[in-house]
Amino acid sequence: MNAPDRPKGGRRAALTLAVITPVIAELLLGNPPLSKIWLMLLWIPIYGAGTVLIRELVRRRGGGWPPILLLGLAYGIVEEGLVLQALSSPTMYGVAGWAPRFLGLNSAYTELNLPYHAVFSVALPILLADLIFPSLRDRPYLKRTGLVVAGVVFVLGGLLLRVTVATSIDPGYQAPVAVLAGCVVAVALLAFVALRVLHKASAASPSTVRGARVGAWVAGGFGVLAGFGYLALLYPFGGASQPAFTHGAWVAVPMLGAAALAVLTGWLVRRWTASGEWTDRHSLCLAGGALVGHTAFGVVSNAVTLADKLELSALGLLTVVLLALLGRRLKPTGRRKGPRTFRAGMM
Repeated sequence: MNAPDRPKGGRRAALTLAVITPVIAELLLGNPPLSKIWLMLLWIPIYGAGTVLIRELVRRRGGGWPPILLLGLAYGIVEEGLVLQALSSPTMYGVAGWAPRFLGLNSAYTELNLPYHAVFSVALPILLADLIFPSLRDRPYLKRTGLVVAGVVFVLGGLLLRVTVATSIDPGYQAPVAVLAGCVVAVALLAFVALRVLHKASAASPSTVRGARVGAWVAGGFGVLAGFGYLALLYPFGGASQPAFTHGAWVAVPMLGAAALAVLTGWLVRRWTASGEWTDRHSLCLAGGALVGHTAFGVVSNAVTLADKLELSALGLLTVVLLALLGRRLKPTGRRKGPRTFRAGMM
């Protein structure tokens, strides 16, 4: 791995990415409410440094979105499986009652959170950072020293969550050794595939995906539906004890529905971005739609009091305004054709 010079503005871009990541992943979902925003200090180190680390590793390998998403899954396993250990805990958050446990894991919670982290904790923040700093989108933000610092902060952030959040919410629980070992192996395999296998495969064979044209507003509307729908299918809300108000074995229906929605979303986005008509405005609308959908679900499910709902709704509106301002900075036309664009990266 080469140690490229840090580009001008790289440190500012890395800091921006580190800040917006926990805002998107936690605050815009209503975790925590604005009245307890100070709790974000516990999440910034692991979220911010983790996403910066992922972006740096992928950009140094010349990779696109598939390795970013795979490393996003790996990030989710680290946070939820090794640090918080919510993937296997029989008591934390009450998630063990959502659906039957599988191989010692809370199945519905695992299906909900690993893709959530891949998209909302990693991919969308990186995409928005690329749009905010378009001249740096193809390059690492940091030198080797910055990469090492990000890795150290990520590890320390995980330890911080372990000794604060995990021990206070689920005191005394320790995941079985087999589960911890499985998480470590899964993270290692995902990292190997993302940084070695996919890199070689993309270099060896160009994509043959047939493109399909779509309007930017259509992409945004689909983002709203996909973001809201995936969460609504898997996260119990409105007094439900299982996803989508199901009971017993019927929980398999929304779980299969969520899996089908994820596959459909990946297939459509891949076709749309391969059309040659995909622009930064399309990317912004798709990402913005997903953010709107996920914040709307936070208002429905996570905001408890009327004040919480109003505050989160106002935060969502502020997000829309900021995205609109970002959209005014984008070129109205101009197709993205570079090797690290959203279009090519999806292939």
